[in-house]
Amino acid sequence: MLVQAAGLTIHALDRVDLQRFIHAREIAGRAFGAWRTAILAPADRREQMLADLDLPDGLSVELDRQPAVRVGAQPPPADVMRLFRLDLVNSGPPRLRPREVRLGAHAPGGFLASLRLPDGDWLNIRVEMPPPRPWHSATFLVAFVVMTVAAVLLILWAVARLMRPVRLLAEAADRLGRDVNAPPLPEGGPSEVATAARAFNVMAGRIRRFVADRTQMLAAIGHDLRTPITRLRLRAEFMDDDEQRRKMLSDLDEMEQMIAATLAFARDDAAAEPATPVDLAALCRTVADEAADARPELAEAIAFEGPERLTIRARPIALKRAIANLVSNALAYGGAARLRLVPPEGGVVRLAVEDDGPGIPEAELEAVFTPFRRLEASRNRETGGTGLGLTIARNILRAHGGDVVLTNRPQGGLRAVASLPA
Repeated sequence: MLVQAAGLTIHALDRVDLQRFIHAREIAGRAFGAWRTAILAPADRREQMLADLDLPDGLSVELDRQPAVRVGAQPPPADVMRLFRLDLVNSGPPRLRPREVRLGAHAPGGFLASLRLPDGDWLNIRVEMPPPRPWHSATFLVAFVVMTVAAVLLILWAVARLMRPVRLLAEAADRLGRDVNAPPLPEGGPSEVATAARAFNVMAGRIRRFVADRTQMLAAIGHDLRTPITRLRLRAEFMDDDEQRRKMLSDLDEMEQMIAATLAFARDDAAAEPATPVDLAALCRTVADEAADARPELAEAIAFEGPERLTIRARPIALKRAIANLVSNALAYGGAARLRLVPPEGGVVRLAVEDDGPGIPEAELEAVFTPFRRLEASRNRETGGTGLGLTIARNILRAHGGDVVLTNRPQGGLRAVASLPA
């Protein structure tokens, strides 16, 4: 737009110079024409003939007994003299030359001229340059609109072309954040973009190798730990002390549960599950019904509120696992699980899971998402948890492009709010 403004300004300045030159030539020609009329016309008709002349703006002539320019008046500037070719006033045939010429400065860019006729009268010519009109053109508006539209189209095309690789890079980064096995970014385009795409693909490859190595290591550790756990379980069966045997078997069961949960968390099998249309309302009702069947003593404290149907694209098994973890967490530590599904707003669907427990200290609301993090005051090993439920739920929801946050309810209890793209 600055280039457009600069081009129009240059065009306007060129038109100003051209208009000034044309006006000066026209005024000079008409002024000489007025002099010829005055000197050739009969004395009794001279004034009438001068009044009938069609003179342009900025030029006026009058017949008078006295000159309008006094003796000793300041002459017009040199540029005005050159522009109007005032050096030609005394040119032409002798009989058409004025008996005396007086020139004086007038308004900026103009002049006064007093020419004496043979009979002693004076023809006073007053010249005032009309203001320039750089935009006065029959085709200027059309040209301006065409130039502006062309400039806007070129700008939009150039910006879109420049931003497209950046947009593709942002989309690839978002896909990688949701799925570590997302396809690589095309390495085409300008050299800078191709270099950035190659660096991004190398980074994605390293992340995939890191995740694969971590998963393989944890799987090997889990496999190796199962053998000594099995041996300990067999040896515990031969213990004579029933109480010690029961405690040891309980500890071994807890170890197996922790190993299984850790391996499931590390593998993240849900990441390979394809996304399909899922009725989120039906899925929430299913989770609530299954929780009521598993905990019949708390069936009255489990409820669902929301629309009859609400379809989104998601990985159904993974999403069910995330919601089930939130419900299980609410039942285990809050004695209730009330699910409230909110219709899409601003492109986001929200699911709130509320309980009636003691809540969580404000300083710990984010810390409980750390793997194996449990609050001893209300969340200890006797509840059977491994400290991975909330972590797994957040990882699944974030892989869907959403998140989950915890807040304490003013009337008591905890509220877990899960958000998903609509």
